[in-house]
Amino acid sequence: MSLKAENVRVAVTGAVSSAPKTATRPTSATSALTGYTDHGYIGDGGVTETRDRSTNQIRAWQNGALVREPVTESSIKYQFILLETKKENIELYYGAKVAADGSIKINPSKTGGRRMFAVDVIDEDDYIRVDVPDGEITEVGDQVYVNGEAIGYEVTVTGYSITDETTGETYSAVKWYGSLDTTEEG
Repeated sequence: MSLKAENVRVAVTGAVSSAPKTATRPTSATSALTGYTDHGYIGDGGVTETRDRSTNQIRAWQNGALVREPVTESSIKYQFILLETKKENIELYYGAKVAADGSIKINPSKTGGRRMFAVDVIDEDDYIRVDVPDGEITEVGDQVYVNGEAIGYEVTVTGYSITDETTGETYSAVKWYGSLDTTEEG
């Protein structure tokens, strides 16, 4: 048995960034995010990644034996609370542009459209980066105004499938693990 405490990662800090789909995508856990906006402080709950799958059990007539269970639906989502009240975060939350006078016209059906998102997770010299090349804010949380609490902007990003032009592989996100020991023990 090989137990290595140094392989245990903790999401000590990190960042959530987004960009128009015309920006350059990252190429590694530590590559520069060109054209991305850093959304600043995230609530202490961090970022929650949720992968959902629905399946359909196919059973045979003989003894009701389970013979296959294909995946019929799947999705990946990232949920977090933006803590900073700034133009970029307000626009992301409401799916609309902030006017020059600081106002925003709220249409609850607007999502702001599709964007690219990057989530960086940092534990000292260890990095994890998630690249969502085609994402959209599909859910927003309640806006709460209470004494002694930060006004947060809770959002959920849904990653849509894209197809790699070189390999033909379909995916919704890419995740890199920097400083990962990939050598195999023999």
